[in-house]
Amino acid sequence: MTDHSPADDTPTMPAGKADLFADILTDAEPVGLSTLFQPLQMLSAGELIADRLVTAIALGGFVPGQRLPSERDLAAMLEVSRSSVREAIQRLAAEGYVTVRRGRGGGVFVTTSWGPGSAEKIRRTLLPTWKSMEQVLDCRACVEEMIANTAARRRTDEDVTALEEALAAYRAADDDREASWTADEAFHLAVARATQNPYLVKLSQRLRHAVNLGFRSEPYSPELRRTALHQHASLAEAIIDGRAPEAGAIAVGHFTLTTESSLRDLIARVHEDGRRPDEEPVSPAPDQA
Repeated sequence: MTDHSPADDTPTMPAGKADLFADILTDAEPVGLSTLFQPLQMLSAGELIADRLVTAIALGGFVPGQRLPSERDLAAMLEVSRSSVREAIQRLAAEGYVTVRRGRGGGVFVTTSWGPGSAEKIRRTLLPTWKSMEQVLDCRACVEEMIANTAARRRTDEDVTALEEALAAYRAADDDREASWTADEAFHLAVARATQNPYLVKLSQRLRHAVNLGFRSEPYSPELRRTALHQHASLAEAIIDGRAPEAGAIAVGHFTLTTESSLRDLIARVHEDGRRPDEEPVSPAPDQA
């Protein structure tokens, strides 16, 4: 992978832009860290990266026990310096979100999906740019509907084979989060390539990157995976059979489930009272009612 990260001592927080998500349609990598966090310039790059990582973890983009991408890869994904990533990791380790293991087989591993400061970090990450995020989610739904519809009309025998192989790999992944993610990416790439239009492939990938906060990860849970598996099968069948309108409708429902619903649920939870997303309200004891 080409290292796009600047040198460790290079400033990496340029002035924000009016349209925080405009990079999706440019040749640059989409949604740089500085643009996503333009309203919060008083925070350091390390603090912003830490906040975004905590948000991705709360969404299930990274799960407890999982090793995070390398420092170099995170810097390239977020278009920041490796020193800023290092600062973020040090902060998260001190707060108990991750554990750093040295030596062979080492790395940075997620420790918990929620910590004492998670709600505030998520607010700082998502709320300032929520309107833009909603527009990007809407754009993605429109684009993926068009892609699936077009794929159903243009798919070739090679595309059908690629779809079937990716679907089989997703089934075989079972509860292996990394294998599921790899197969999921291969499946949606096969759908986009079936349009026979490389610009649609690139646009689909950039939108996927944007709605996942710049990380190469998707919200994950066993429940989401089971539903996604059913939707993948239905989408592949509709494309292979040439049922274009149905394929488009399935794609919209699928992307709403896997990303948009997860983001909206997280926003609702931190707006409500900041409790962890998987935690139910606790009723008071009889003598406290």
